[in-house]
Amino acid sequence: MSDTQAEVILPTQDLRGDIGFFTKQLGMRMDMIYPADDPAVAVFSGHGLAVRLDAGLDAAAGRVLIRCDNPEEFAAGALELTAPGGTQVAIEALQQPVVMPETVHSFVVRRLKDQAPWVIGRAGMHYRDLIPDRLGGSIIASHIRIPDGGPVPDMVHYHTVGFQLIFCYRGWVDLVYEDQGEPFRLHAGNCVIQPPEIRHRVLFASDNIEVIEIGVPAEHVTTIDHTMELPNGPANPARVFQGQRFVHHKADEAVWQPFRIGGFQSRDTTIAAHTDNVAGVHVVRRGTGAPEWTSHNSDILFTFVMDGTMTLEGEGREPYNLEAGDAFVVPPAMQVRYRDPSDDLELLEVSLPGAFTTQTGES
Repeated sequence: MSDTQAEVILPTQDLRGDIGFFTKQLGMRMDMIYPADDPAVAVFSGHGLAVRLDAGLDAAAGRVLIRCDNPEEFAAGALELTAPGGTQVAIEALQQPVVMPETVHSFVVRRLKDQAPWVIGRAGMHYRDLIPDRLGGSIIASHIRIPDGGPVPDMVHYHTVGFQLIFCYRGWVDLVYEDQGEPFRLHAGNCVIQPPEIRHRVLFASDNIEVIEIGVPAEHVTTIDHTMELPNGPANPARVFQGQRFVHHKADEAVWQPFRIGGFQSRDTTIAAHTDNVAGVHVVRRGTGAPEWTSHNSDILFTFVMDGTMTLEGEGREPYNLEAGDAFVVPPAMQVRYRDPSDDLELLEVSLPGAFTTQTGES
């Protein structure tokens, strides 16, 4: 098979001036130029890019983005440049920091029977948005399903996030993670967190698999890693990824304890302890005693109804009768009560931060 080479073609109004700009200021090499007596085309390569400048190309000026470890040391520290021939060049950091938008607090109730649209996302998965306003971009909560089981057309990838949870709601899915050993099966009722930029891949799914995925912030970058093969080794399960450790919580090993709200009990997934309190995740079910009116001071408090029914009462609001597949967000300081929980009620609660204060009081 013959070699294949690709180039980006950009117009130039000053090819002679561009030669010095691309080679000296941008540190690229010139690979070709013609004709010799009156150059009109030149090709430059470097930083993973090949650019063909063509003085005869009738098009708008192009724009080149160069990402590097130390932008202040590249091109004498300039972050925006314009080549003599008109090409615009932007310089930015290779590793962009995660920007956490300020939370726009609101009371949100999302019911499955309202038939919010399912959209087809990455790797053919179906997504349903559980927080339509995304609290100002601070969080995305998705109900994800794969109708047909079998191999998943996924690739090794990672997410630039502040926090990410995968909770298996129905069925099972086979996963593999960087430094966590061999692939494993995530069963219904179990969950994992994906620390920032941990490489991973979805391998195989049961029929009608459903998961709840939480991502902070709502908009975050997914990057394909074309070089890493998983599983990798040797395993290093205690590795810290930007302050967080990988967690695989298993329901059959968990201990049920009294919940922060009277009348309920919960199992702690230990995620708060492994993320330095970035987030906390609890599975909640009915306990003993009557449900109480409470309020909280968590920045974000999201709940998904996994099984059973309950009535959500909130100050100044009409009660909501909730069932499996419904979700809600309670803003700070708002008084609510989880009334009439069924015996089979099971909730998934996600808080950011992991530790916060709950106050009990009458509405």
